[in-house]
Amino acid sequence: MNFFSLVSVELKKIKRSKILLILLVPVIMMWIPSIINSDFAFDTRGIPITPENNFFIQGYMGMVWFMIPASLVICTVLLVQTERSRGGILKMLSLPVNTAKLCLAKFTILILLAFAQMLMTVCAYCISAALVSWIQDYNFILDPLYVCGNTLSIYAGAIPMAAVFWMIACLIHTPVFSVGIGLASIVPSVLIINTKVWFAYPMSYPFYLLMVQYGKAAEGMYDTRIDWMPWLPASILITVTALVVSCIRFGAAERK
Repeated sequence: MNFFSLVSVELKKIKRSKILLILLVPVIMMWIPSIINSDFAFDTRGIPITPENNFFIQGYMGMVWFMIPASLVICTVLLVQTERSRGGILKMLSLPVNTAKLCLAKFTILILLAFAQMLMTVCAYCISAALVSWIQDYNFILDPLYVCGNTLSIYAGAIPMAAVFWMIACLIHTPVFSVGIGLASIVPSVLIINTKVWFAYPMSYPFYLLMVQYGKAAEGMYDTRIDWMPWLPASILITVTALVVSCIRFGAAERK
């Protein structure tokens, strides 16, 4: 089987699962408080930011800091454990299929699931902004290109993090431990983006990108420059290393 055939097989498995519903729940959970407390968008506390930008940043902040990383952690474990619990991975490994291709196919599914959740986030923002505009009699709807552009940049920044979470799931056979390590790694991201070595911690990338946009929306509050060096080479190195380790260790426990 070629790579695209493996991805197609994995997509068919996803259709029969409830992973998409799992991804939708946190999106709804994060935007309901923004709608209920929409009047807080006008309380900028002296920060030079417009209510519509404040609504956007505050709504996305919880998503990029915790919900998106947590969703990736859960999805990685579900993708691995679904195969292990049903013995599917043993059947796949018994076929003349390259394990590295199978591993990368599953990682591709993880990336596609993350993309699906980002689409849900954009839709949730648009619905929330339209509803709040009606409630507050003020236009909270930002330029769709601005919203989509920022969402895509956050999505791209989440790929190295997804690779690390996938590596953890492949290395640690016990799901409780892999979930625990993944969730625990999310917490320090807010602190690490303010250090000089933030580029070495992929869990902080999405939050860092949102803070850059925050700096642009609220002039003088945050650095608006993206430090491509050494971030870009570091992110590529981390992603490639994590995927190589994942390919080597994928299915290792079942092959014993």
